[in-house]
Amino acid sequence: MTASTAATASLTMISSMATRALLADLVARFERETGHMVTSVAVGGVDAAKRVRAGEVFDLVALASNAIDGLIADGHVAGPRVDLVHSGVAVAVREGAPQPDLSSEAAVRAAVAAARTIGYSTGPSGVQLAQLFERWGLAESLAARIVTPPPGVPVGSLVASGEVELGFQQLSELMSLPGITVLGALPSEIQIVTTFAAALSTRSTQADAARALLTFLASPDSAADKRRHGMDPA
Repeated sequence: MTASTAATASLTMISSMATRALLADLVARFERETGHMVTSVAVGGVDAAKRVRAGEVFDLVALASNAIDGLIADGHVAGPRVDLVHSGVAVAVREGAPQPDLSSEAAVRAAVAAARTIGYSTGPSGVQLAQLFERWGLAESLAARIVTPPPGVPVGSLVASGEVELGFQQLSELMSLPGITVLGALPSEIQIVTTFAAALSTRSTQADAARALLTFLASPDSAADKRRHGMDPA
């Protein structure tokens, strides 16, 4: 992409925490190449959707695909939804702590059953983990050991502090945090993949520039950045 000769714009974007670092890198490239400026806000996905529904003005919204679909259905963002990345769940322990075997579904179940405390987010991966624990028949025994951080607080920070013994979150959110050891992704048979997508807000007054940003975020040129941040291009 070459620098635009058209008038520059000042855009705003809201996203969930899982894509914060990736979008920061891509936005910096977009600003250099187009001259447009982008103010990005990253919060918990639930809070982000609430802010959009409450009428807060953003030009672009980047959230889990099901959240984008809901906002499209309610008229807060305009379709079509543009998928950006597929993001899997990884597991972490405190740096220096014992590292349980996570090589199979049975091994993960055993590690979960033995953990003093378990942490996962309020986002879509957390919902699916709760369903997995229910399917394993562990929901009742785990109820008092589950630690759910407030929206926007990384599970990994609770792992680093020792509050959580076994933490589950998007790899993109765990991989750069200090004080933890990322044990790896969940085994393929129980992997939880979230698709993160974006769409233009119906309240945007700079639709052309916002659409250019959306195209840039989904372009093949962004693939290497997405993989570097622990996600796969959609």
